[in-house]
Parts: sequence; C-alpha cells; structure tokens
Amino acid sequence: MSNPMTPAEWRAALKAEGVRFTEFDGWTTRGRDAATGKSFGPVHGSLNHHTAGADSLHAVTTGGAPNLPPPLCHAFLPKTGVLVLVSCHRANHAGLAAKNVMDAITAEKKLPKQDKSSTVDGNDQLYGIETENLGNGKDIYTRAQYDTWVRYNAAICRHHKWGSGSIAGHLETSVEGKVDPLGPVEGYGTRAKFTFTMGQLRVDVDERLKHAASWSPATSMPPAPKPPVTTEERLTSLEKRVTALEKK
Repeated sequence: MSNPMTPAEWRAALKAEGVRFTEFDGWTTRGRDAATGKSFGPVHGSLNHHTAGADSLHAVTTGGAPNLPPPLCHAFLPKTGVLVLVSCHRANHAGLAAKNVMDAITAEKKLPKQDKSSTVDGNDQLYGIETENLGNGKDIYTRAQYDTWVRYNAAICRHHKWGSGSIAGHLETSVEGKVDPLGPVEGYGTRAKFTFTMGQLRVDVDERLKHAASWSPATSMPPAPKPPVTTEERLTSLEKRVTALEKK
C-alpha cells in the first residue's frame, strides 16, 4: 500500500531521474476526488497510454472527452520528451480494470489475461500517463519521448520502492478492449528503431532501477568488430613484405 505522491515528491522523484518536465497551471489541485466522492489512493502501479491523437494537452488537462471529464491523466508526454504534470489527484484514465490483473500488478507478478467477470476502478489506484501518438501503428514515438517515458516510470517505481512489475499498459488492464500503447519507437540508447511493447518498457525500466537515478544509458553505437582476415589477404600482405625486402 502506497500513498499518492505529493507535488513535492513528484518534483523530487522526476528531477532525480533526469526527467525534463513542466507544470500545467493548477496541477497540484486538479482532480476528480471531490466530483466523484472517491479519494485517489492507495496507489499500486503506473498505467501507460497513448493519446490516439495529436496536440492533446488541452484535452487531457481541462478539455476532457465525450462523457469523460478532465483531467485524463497525471502526466502528459508530447513528442518533445518534456513531460507535463497534469494532476496529482484522481484522474479519468484507467476506467474499469480486471481485478485479477490489478492483483498481479499489486503483487508484481506476471500479468494474466483479463478476467472480465470481476473488475475494479483503476482510477482509484493507478497513476496514468498519456503519451502523444496517433495510435495507428505508424506514428513514431521519438527518442526523446521514449527516454522520458522510461525515466518517468522508473521515477515512480523508485519513489515507491516498486519493481518494474508495477508497470502496465492500458491494453493489459482494460476489460473494454483498449489497445494502447502501441507503435514504433525511433530508438533508445544504442538501440535503433523498434516496436513498442510493454515487455520492453518493463525491461528498460528494470535496467534503470539497477543503477542510481542519475544514470543514463549509452547513446553511441559501439564500433563494429573488424571482420576476420582472410587467407587471401594474409598472402597478399606477405607478398608485399617480401617484395619490400627484395628492394632493399
């Protein structure tokens, strides 16, 4: 059981992890607690989404969606990689979550297939990040975006002393057929373009958690190994040396 992070704890955790961030006006008081009569917390994990749209800051902060009042997340991550803090209270992002999956997140066990017969309100107990992407399987997450994404999740886990097993995607908790997050990633560290998966995100967060919060992954590709010298090349080299000696 963990209490939600306070504004001061959010700032400290993100700064320590090297996350570049800004604060949307009113984020420290914005939330759905009073409107729903439900308090945010205790928290058990970090839920990851894509926006399925572009220029979504207004929607997730004060605009909302049809039949879904804002805020729609705790943090918004645009293509620039500069995180925007949206709320530190209850937000409309998770909806109904399969109880068996939530139990696994809490216990940091392998996530099972959703049992739709028993659900809980994920908004009560999950932090939510909306990462800007069209969600069409073609729109690319930038390097800066993915790097911040890893750092953000690691910051939450490090603060609460969780492992990467506390991280999930909406497609893993939803009983409504959500597919997010998905899409290609421009690259990360020394890795070239790859396809986003929650499994890979958890691996990358786990790698961060093995190091100090100030750690950064290598960003330059190691030099390619030299190919082995062939017999023909050896003979050519030997012939050149013999010729040189004969000329002396």
